[in-house]
Amino acid sequence: MIRIVIAEDQRMLLGALGALLDLEDGMEVVGQARNGQEAVELVHKEKPDVCIMDIEMPVQDGLDAAESLKHEPCKIIILTTFARPGYFERARKAGVSGYLLKDSPSEELASAIKKIMDGQRIFSPELVDLAFTQPNPLTERERQVARLIAEGKNTKQISKELFITTGTVRNYVSVILDKLEVTNRIEAISRLQDEGWL
Repeated sequence: MIRIVIAEDQRMLLGALGALLDLEDGMEVVGQARNGQEAVELVHKEKPDVCIMDIEMPVQDGLDAAESLKHEPCKIIILTTFARPGYFERARKAGVSGYLLKDSPSEELASAIKKIMDGQRIFSPELVDLAFTQPNPLTERERQVARLIAEGKNTKQISKELFITTGTVRNYVSVILDKLEVTNRIEAISRLQDEGWL
């Protein structure tokens, strides 16, 4: 019996997915979570074989949850509407076993789970092309600055949080804008979110 935990913040979809997978021979849904943090707790508690995870969820997103479960024996499958290169890159770095899009037929999900349990990795064909698109151009430090900008922090607050001078923050912002080929912070965050690079 393949034991499954599902993490999805849309209740209707969560219920439907759970019901569909419970109908499959040899599969049992042992837990349902509405955010990444609940998913991590359920994986530790239930010790499932597979955790199917959405990306954009409250409290903790699916990619952060996947990263924190990297060394667990549970196999992680990302199931999302977002075919973004940055998300796919992060998912691969987190060692997920599968990355599928929500518009795939439900039979494909059940089949993917079985293949993943046999040791394969399954990625939606649409994502393979993304693997060869431009990677995130920002360094880790630039990403930290960008995340704080996205949280609405100003130059002074960022300098305090990262223990750097306001001049250094301004330099980072300037480099970020150049690398992303945008003219202001709002456009930068918008581009980072569109690419899934934040």
